[in-house]
Amino acid sequence: MTDTGTRAFRGLRLGGFAAVALAMAAQAAAAESLESALARAYAGNPTLNAQRAGQRATDESVPQALAGYRPQVSGSLSAGVTYLSGKLGSSAAAAGGGGGEETLYPRSAGLSVTQTLFNGFRTDNRTRQAESQVLGGRESLRNIEMQTLFSAAQAYMNVLADTATLELNRNNVEVLEEQLRQTRDRFNVGEVTRTDVAQAEARLAGARAQVSVAESNLRTSIATFRQVIGVEPRQLAPGRPIDRYVPATLTAAVDIGLAEHPAILSALHAVDAAEAQVKINEGALYPTVSVSGSAAQTLDQQVAGTRYFQGSIIGQINVPLYQGGAEYAQIRQSKEQVGQARLQAELTRDQVRAAIVTAWGGLEASKARVIASQAQVQANEVALNGVREEARVGQRTTLDVLNAQQELLSARVNLISAQRDRVVSSYQVVQTIGRLTTRFIAVPVAQYSAKQHYDQVKDLWYGVRTPDGR
Repeated sequence: MTDTGTRAFRGLRLGGFAAVALAMAAQAAAAESLESALARAYAGNPTLNAQRAGQRATDESVPQALAGYRPQVSGSLSAGVTYLSGKLGSSAAAAGGGGGEETLYPRSAGLSVTQTLFNGFRTDNRTRQAESQVLGGRESLRNIEMQTLFSAAQAYMNVLADTATLELNRNNVEVLEEQLRQTRDRFNVGEVTRTDVAQAEARLAGARAQVSVAESNLRTSIATFRQVIGVEPRQLAPGRPIDRYVPATLTAAVDIGLAEHPAILSALHAVDAAEAQVKINEGALYPTVSVSGSAAQTLDQQVAGTRYFQGSIIGQINVPLYQGGAEYAQIRQSKEQVGQARLQAELTRDQVRAAIVTAWGGLEASKARVIASQAQVQANEVALNGVREEARVGQRTTLDVLNAQQELLSARVNLISAQRDRVVSSYQVVQTIGRLTTRFIAVPVAQYSAKQHYDQVKDLWYGVRTPDGR
């Protein structure tokens, strides 16, 4: 093999080593790390931010429910002009009366206050239901956070792996171009046949097609990276698995997941909210007790110069006897919905358990696959060197050399994929047990607190501005 072919082959080996290491370039200090990419996704991912906005809207259901404890106050004010013109009857006229005109300016101002004293504990249960919905929403938000971080880790590793795969395929094209040139030279001196040249040409065309496929895959990965993380990938540092956050055993992982996964906790809060709805509907059968007070000042209503003040305090008890039966149907319906929510919680537990087992198996398989792929690459490197030497002395054909090169390329691509899966699988296990959060895996980013907004709005009696000033 010529010096040019040797350099191309060494380039393939170096490119393969870089791909195996999943390193992008030599400027490691300026490279973006996987942790910084996760921080970007946590701070700017639109799906996650939309969920946060939805949670802030859910927080407002608590002050809405608490409004049932508070009085309802209303004021009224009226003013106008009344013109009177007429003539008295004949008897009144004979007695000295007559007709006339009069203009009145009726005015009134009033204030009323109504306070519910008892409504079948519906306000209590509405408040409890709203609080359960807020807590469930926080768990749903945490679940979306974990999904976003996992998607970011996937996107990051996909760009690394696809970049390394593209470099391998480009180096392979260079090697095959040199191989074709050598084969043509040997054909010109009669050492090989036209068939050998055609085989080298076909393999080169296939390699160029693989480069096009790899470029397409990389463009797709870059687009996904931009969508999830929010910026274009530039200089990416190698990604590493987070094995330190993975439980020691599958049993421990399942136990943690069943106790901490936000999907399960959200489902349990949904059960609490459904049970509160039963109590709310049952409250329709209870009497309602309220007291109301009003005060009004009236002037010039019928006769000019008249005025009077009216004040009242009224207590009222409303006892429902029969309202068509709708309230009973609502109670029965809400009880069935409680049963549905409990079944959904059990289903969620089963889904989480299955996801943990699946992710754990994927992690173990990726570990074994990395070891096997590394051995495969080493063996194929030895085999390719041997086939090349044997081809020099006529013991191997051009097709044997091409096949050996293809096997080595496939082994290196498989190793890239295995190492990518090794990192992603570790993140997936941590996600399925409910711990893939920026706080738990120590991502350097300012933490978003859903409780902070809740504390700002839960006791507000009035105001239309949100805590951020809108």
